[in-house]
Amino acid sequence: MNGLIAQIEKGKPFFEKISRNIYLRAIRDGFIAGMPVILFSSIFILIAYVPNAWGFHWSKDIENLLMTPYSYSMGILGLFVAGTTAKALTDSMNRSLPSTNQINFISTMLAAIVGFLLMAANPAKDGGFLTGFMGTKGLLTAFIAAFITVNVYKVCVKNNVTIRMPEEVPPNISQVFKDLIPFTLSVVLLYIIELIVHATLGVNVAESIGKLLAPLFHSADGYVGITIIFGAFAFFWFVGIHGPSIVEPAIAAITYANAETNLQLLQAGEHADKILTSGTQMFIVTMGGTGATLVVPFMFMWLTKSKRNKAIGRASVVPTFFGVNEPILFGAPLVLNPIFFIPFILAPIVNVWIFKFFIDTLGMNSFTANLPWTTPAPLGLILGTNFQVLSFILAALLIVVDVIIYYPFLKVYDEQILAEEAAGTNSSDALKEKVAANFETKKADAILEKSAAKETKEVTDQTNVLVLCAGGGTSGLLANALNKAAKEYGVPVTAAAGSYGGHREILPQYQLVILAPQVASNYEDLKVETDKLGIKLAKTEGAQYIKLTRDGQGALDFVKQQMEN
Repeated sequence: MNGLIAQIEKGKPFFEKISRNIYLRAIRDGFIAGMPVILFSSIFILIAYVPNAWGFHWSKDIENLLMTPYSYSMGILGLFVAGTTAKALTDSMNRSLPSTNQINFISTMLAAIVGFLLMAANPAKDGGFLTGFMGTKGLLTAFIAAFITVNVYKVCVKNNVTIRMPEEVPPNISQVFKDLIPFTLSVVLLYIIELIVHATLGVNVAESIGKLLAPLFHSADGYVGITIIFGAFAFFWFVGIHGPSIVEPAIAAITYANAETNLQLLQAGEHADKILTSGTQMFIVTMGGTGATLVVPFMFMWLTKSKRNKAIGRASVVPTFFGVNEPILFGAPLVLNPIFFIPFILAPIVNVWIFKFFIDTLGMNSFTANLPWTTPAPLGLILGTNFQVLSFILAALLIVVDVIIYYPFLKVYDEQILAEEAAGTNSSDALKEKVAANFETKKADAILEKSAAKETKEVTDQTNVLVLCAGGGTSGLLANALNKAAKEYGVPVTAAAGSYGGHREILPQYQLVILAPQVASNYEDLKVETDKLGIKLAKTEGAQYIKLTRDGQGALDFVKQQMEN
């Protein structure tokens, strides 16, 4: 097993490079920016269809009234995502351009939206246009519009293809003329693509993509497809790479389109049978975080004999319950631990197999609502599937199955730690060092030891700290620890949590940015931005990060050190 893991680790640089790809980042960040729309619309789905579980059905008039906000938000999600994806990609492109010659993200957003409408909106008979392919069915088209638009702008900006105005003209007016040529070129190019596709296939770009990729969508819902997709989530995480950064952008269009299809099937009184949805990912496959770790902290707390394991379990229970499982991943550790390789990969796959069995064989309806990922998994499962009786049974069954899968491996690990405690040794230190190295943790305990031994200069000026992780959950652990300690010790430090990709507009408000371990690989990219603004930047390490979240004074000392450097 150790040899297998060592071989897997050799491919880490390649996969890490993929995870940092600006186009994958743009898709992910574009979706994050659009989450308020998705979550808002889901409220009305829940109100409209959850009562069905108790045999109560709204009248058609009331149902239409409730679904109108959904149609006016989720129904044009593609339109929003075209703009937000263009904005995210523009920000990435601008990092490699001179500060005096940047791409105007407002202009790229508008151009991408116009281009998307040309490729996705069919004209209505009485004027205007139809929105049938402007929602989740048009997401892939939205990405195409955003990518082409931003690249056209980049070529124009780098080669100074623009209309130059006299110096006397105000900057805001000059910017309009500067953007005119790339705006026109990008929109015209997208329109030409639409005309060619329509002339060839008889439908617009959005509809043609749906038809061409229908077989792929169908195969992704099969046992082999879901095994590969969701096995990859856990596999990448285990070797030290944030799995969703690679896999999620590739399936985002499918997951949200399938949820929309499920809703339409439910509205028509048919079986909502699409497996691959965002709800499946968050509340079936990654219940409690990647590796389906919801049960693991409880098992550490209740089923182990080692004092160390019990302590790790108690510290990890609450955050893992809300989908933030880094404390157990790095604290145990689970990642890069040969003992937990099989259950970490197997549990998510078995969970989704059982879910598919409930859908295909027992007739349970799949997810129709998109809920926040921090919703506790059993509750998210039940809410997202509209309180079906089978959903309660499924939630209980998944917990039991995951306990069974993890239990024998946990016992082996607990016996190992017990033997070490009895002998006064700690062989897990080597493993933790390995975890730290793979999660950008080369200085793991050194910084903590230094901060404990060295008397640091007190922070006297107001210091705003931004902690960034992949989704905003893990970063909240450290931000909360900093705020609590700052209040307790009277230190002028204020911390906030955020997600990498959604940070750019708020960066100027902070004096220090701290990267959580799963986004530490973005250090060099972010440093370009922070250096321009004169902001301190620090990356944290797996075991170190978890210690900082539990030690308020240590977290404050870490901030002090970074501000002194």
